[in-house]
Amino acid sequence: MATPMTRRQRRSAGLFLAPFLILFSLVTLAPLCYAAWLSLFTEQSSGLGLGGVERQFTGLGNYAKALGDAEFLHGFLTVAAYVALYVPVLTAAALAVALLLDSGLAAARRITQVTLFVPHAVPGLVAALIWLYLYTPGLSPVTDWLGQSSDSASVASTHPLLSVVNVALWEWLGYNVVILYAALQAIPREVVEAATLDGVSRLQLAVRIKAPLIRPAVAMSALFTVIGGIQLFNEPKILIQASTSITRTWTPNLYTQDAAFNRNDYGTAAAASLLIAGVAAVLSFAVTRLANRRSTA
Repeated sequence: MATPMTRRQRRSAGLFLAPFLILFSLVTLAPLCYAAWLSLFTEQSSGLGLGGVERQFTGLGNYAKALGDAEFLHGFLTVAAYVALYVPVLTAAALAVALLLDSGLAAARRITQVTLFVPHAVPGLVAALIWLYLYTPGLSPVTDWLGQSSDSASVASTHPLLSVVNVALWEWLGYNVVILYAALQAIPREVVEAATLDGVSRLQLAVRIKAPLIRPAVAMSALFTVIGGIQLFNEPKILIQASTSITRTWTPNLYTQDAAFNRNDYGTAAAASLLIAGVAAVLSFAVTRLANRRSTA
């Protein structure tokens, strides 16, 4: 039975938690509260626009406006297609590479891990700019090698979803490999040795023993990937310059940015951002529950 904490222990715990709670309140709770307050108002020009701007209380009007906008809802369909393709591919690829590194078949494992992790160290905007160059005919040596002329449509125009998924895979594969490889290293060696003595092949050892044992790490990796997928912004924001298929409202985050800074509709932008946060929270809860059910099955 756990003993209750003394006053000194509670004070020490509060002292250690205080920096986190302060930063969390400043960078997370305060912006959320401000966005919630801003979403309840709309700004309208009085008269012919010469009388300034008046802020009017609209209640849930901005939420209804966002949910009634076909472009905003279509952005969720785009993100759903992106997540449906990106999450399984990234999780399966990261798991396969991590199992390969852990098996000992891969040479120079440390160098391989660093090489895979380097793209994640590159900022997302810089990575998108690199692929923007590689996707543009007439500039990219890859498209020139494939025989595309400068008048040809870019890859980002003909295959916008696949182009964005490719950039995200390049950025995040190494990060997820590191997580799963660390989980594999935590598996007790006696389990692996016992399976080897029983005559289990390396493929069976990886698929039937190691992979099920790191299921919580795989679930966590998938959860982070889903959350990141819902917040898709950097890659399409840069690739829009080389694509006629990616619009300013292609994803919900792009819609929010367009509403705030192109249309100056801050109330709708705030409402849309909170709706996106709500969808992310629901999906995170669903992924967590699904992972917990499978781990206890």
